[in-house]
Amino acid sequence: MTTQVSCHDGGVSEKTGRDPLPADVVDRLSEVFDLVGPLYRRAYVRVERDVAAEGLSVGVRAVLSMLHGRGPTTVPQMGRFQALSRQFVQRMVNDAAARGFVEAVPNPAHKRSSLIRLTEEGRTVIGAVLDRERETLRGTDGDLTEDDIDTCLRVLSSLLAVMD
Repeated sequence: MTTQVSCHDGGVSEKTGRDPLPADVVDRLSEVFDLVGPLYRRAYVRVERDVAAEGLSVGVRAVLSMLHGRGPTTVPQMGRFQALSRQFVQRMVNDAAARGFVEAVPNPAHKRSSLIRLTEEGRTVIGAVLDRERETLRGTDGDLTEDDIDTCLRVLSSLLAVMD
């Protein structure tokens, strides 16, 4: 068994088993972080304004969108996926349930943690929200390619993983 040296010492990363990134690449990743914060905040404000048409909060929209994309999910799973507290997610689920957008159903894998799923009304509401958001995204610069987006997703996913 070989012991690997921490990447901070210039050796192989214990986490990835690969050589660390060169300093110039790390500097470029810092540029990504510099853009992610303002992007998140502007997107949050835009979503907050847009979902008001349905009387939704950003948190309820996030729950509905997650259920739309992932299917029935438990509150703890939603919290882990979004890096949010279970209590916050539970409040958003409760708000969505009070509006008739979600419902709890038995979870065959866990008796005490119900699955949360969209109702028909919830599917309709999140469908309208997502359609409006896609329309906004159509205004993105037209020279982006599938490869650009694949690379962006790969980089952001890698950064998200390293933050875990």
